[in-house]
Amino acid sequence: MDGLTVAEADLVVYVHPSKANKVRHAVLRQLSSLLFTYDEIFDGVILAYEIDIPGEHAKILSGLIPYFEVKVKANLLIFSPRPDMLLEGKVVKLGKESIHVIVLGFSSAAIMLEDIREEFRYKIKHGAGVFASSSHKRHVIKTGSMIQFLVKSLDEEILHISGSLVPPHTGCIRWLSRHGVEDGSHPDRSLKELKKDVKRELQGEGITHSARGEKFLNQTRTHKSRKRARE
Repeated sequence: MDGLTVAEADLVVYVHPSKANKVRHAVLRQLSSLLFTYDEIFDGVILAYEIDIPGEHAKILSGLIPYFEVKVKANLLIFSPRPDMLLEGKVVKLGKESIHVIVLGFSSAAIMLEDIREEFRYKIKHGAGVFASSSHKRHVIKTGSMIQFLVKSLDEEILHISGSLVPPHTGCIRWLSRHGVEDGSHPDRSLKELKKDVKRELQGEGITHSARGEKFLNQTRTHKSRKRARE
């Protein structure tokens, strides 16, 4: 799936003196506050991280409360969808006018009727609504299906994606993989299996996820950056 990147970052965290004997804990707590929110500096949503505090010394800042500055090196797993990227998600709701999808267990996506190609027709089968292809009778999208779709746009504030099923290499992943459609080579996977893929990518890059990152796993524009934060 597109949109997942690993970024290397040089960070600066400001720690309160009361946390002087628990510096690593204070740094991890500060970084955890960045998870699952859009970050303009990294231009994406931080999903997980691994940190290294290279030195034992910190710079004490002047002021009424003398915070001290801790330099941190971090590897970050970032979700950064862009227009025309291909994403995978699970259909959670489907109606005549739209298909609603969850991506990676936390980001919502909507595909409106005008962005669903004409071959898909809304029908009622066995008491439930589906979008069935008029060209390939076994190509059906229903609630619970894993689909591949194209990104049209992203609302960073609410992490909502507008998607499209107009391109021919979009649709139900199971059908795409069985029929060798271009760019549809991923096997049909459950949401659990998709999360395993993300975990393998983390491990492949040597990243260990945080406690909140573990929650994501249960529910790569590389650049260097400096970000200031305060504990």
